[in-house]
Amino acid sequence: MSNVGIVIVSHSPLVAEGTADMVRQMVGDEVPLAWCGGDPDGGLGTSVEAILAAIDRAWSEAGVAMLVDLGGAETNSEMAVEMLPEGRSGKVVVCNAPIVEGAVVAATEASGGASLQEVRRTAEELSAL
Repeated sequence: MSNVGIVIVSHSPLVAEGTADMVRQMVGDEVPLAWCGGDPDGGLGTSVEAILAAIDRAWSEAGVAMLVDLGGAETNSEMAVEMLPEGRSGKVVVCNAPIVEGAVVAATEASGGASLQEVRRTAEELSAL
């Protein structure tokens, strides 16, 4: 059985890469992980195409949990999910959680074999604190 994948989407490629590095150091390679950040011109922003590519890289039949930093990242991530084929779109969720803490706890939960819903719930509990 495969573990839930994690995608990190930030307006800053450095924030996305740094968050992914923290996740890797905490959970190793047990969780499919991808990140993307920045606009196509190298500035701050997000790209639907880059988000779709990150979903592909982190794809797992168990699903993919996405952690995003700001409103534009959330909007573009939701657009990317809507563009996925029918069999995949229902297996990708955008978590309402802080990007760094959310990614670390989501990946930790995923590494233990938790379901997509459990991974999402654990990440989103951080927002309630």
